[in-house]
Amino acid sequence: MMAMNIERFVSEGKGNGLRALREIKAGEVIHSCEPYAFCIAKDFLKTACHSCLKRDESLSRCSQCKTARYCSVQCQKQAWPDHKRECKCLKRLQPRIPTDSVRLLTRIIFKLLGQSESDQEDLYSIAEHQSRKSVEEKKEGLGHLCTTLQLYLGEENHDLSQLPPGLDPVSLLARVTCNCFSISDGELQDVGVGLYPSMSLLNHDCQPNCVMIFEGKRLTLRAVRLIRPCEELTISYTDILATSKERRSHLQEQYHFLCQCTRCTTEDKDCDMLAGEKTAWTSLRDAIPHMEQLQSEQRWEELLKESQALLHRYADVVPDRNIYVLRLLDLAMDACISLGDYETALEYGHRALEPYNFYSIFDQINAASMNINKTLFPKKKKKILLTF
Repeated sequence: MMAMNIERFVSEGKGNGLRALREIKAGEVIHSCEPYAFCIAKDFLKTACHSCLKRDESLSRCSQCKTARYCSVQCQKQAWPDHKRECKCLKRLQPRIPTDSVRLLTRIIFKLLGQSESDQEDLYSIAEHQSRKSVEEKKEGLGHLCTTLQLYLGEENHDLSQLPPGLDPVSLLARVTCNCFSISDGELQDVGVGLYPSMSLLNHDCQPNCVMIFEGKRLTLRAVRLIRPCEELTISYTDILATSKERRSHLQEQYHFLCQCTRCTTEDKDCDMLAGEKTAWTSLRDAIPHMEQLQSEQRWEELLKESQALLHRYADVVPDRNIYVLRLLDLAMDACISLGDYETALEYGHRALEPYNFYSIFDQINAASMNINKTLFPKKKKKILLTF
């Protein structure tokens, strides 16, 4: 259901969108909702509760599929309606685990099959939000996922003929890949992926006026600055700490549109993002995927040692405003907090302060932090910057 302070409208050049019906102050909650469907990200299947998304190393496994995990009996009971049919699918495909998009789509399909026509209306909003052209473009590259979906569904495939018109599996898969949101936890790790139909109407801007925050799987939309009546509500579909070329490339590939915002057309701050000696920052850029892998595997000592070595090696030729140095500072700070070295973490945080302010990242972080208990900062790793 749509919040009383916003409305759906046709945004020029973008299609359907959402706009404010009244003035909305910075930090104000605009809308909050539960997902239509969600699933745990593949990297967190063993460490996040499949109901509340709480991170825990000692979760109880589902006795049937051995894949779903829960932090309590209550969470397992709450998850059963969504897990009941999925459980058979997971069991059938063991030890293989389908992609997040296939598992999410399967949950959506099972929910659709169990709903009345009036309850299915939310799903049509994502169908209307996307152009027919982009859906057809997505379909062309979804053959392998559709094959995986059929294998995953197994004997459940015969029920697909009962899906509503326009919401067949291929069309749904094309739309879900463009309209689902990564669900992040208090440490800003993407622990799940969910479909929030009302929020799927939000259009993109590289200088968004809204930010999404998650508490468990519940999504809350907050304003990051003052929003005037009738002003469109926007979020960023991509990393705002990326160059214009990288942002545009990602948006074109994933969402099939060329961003024409001021930041992209003027290449605003691109020179600062890539400041320093090119051969040096290229080496940093190429090292980051490996560093992020260490982070995802929680190999904190290795991450800290390698990030410190890189930061020291290129300190004289690449400034802190360079986005790859900034990413390394973030990774080093994350490792320090995980290892309990808060003093060194603060040192890296201080170095990141000026670049974050320069790129207006604190507009996003401050809005997000308004719903976080400040006594939990040691657990909210990247929020440590806010203690300065």
